Amino acid sequence: MIGFALLLFPFLLLGFVLLMQRVEEPLSSIAVERQIEQFLDDASPEELDTFVREGTDSALSRFRARLGIARLRRGWRKASH
Repeated sequence: MIGFALLLFPFLLLGFVLLMQRVEEPLSSIAVERQIEQFLDDASPEELDTFVREGTDSALSRFRARLGIARLRRGWRKASH
């Protein structure tokens, strides 16, 4: 019985991974849509120009970098007061 369970375990694990991949795909596409929506609302003119010239990947990476720097600055200001 234990031998059968040992032989069956890799297939059950593979099935679980495939199932979780199907669950994750719609969630990740929704997250990207929200990020693009936020980008279009809050982007600077330079970031919008990058979006038009280079596409979404480059523009979103610059936008995320700017947001990260702004968050670090806000955190640093709060810590210094």
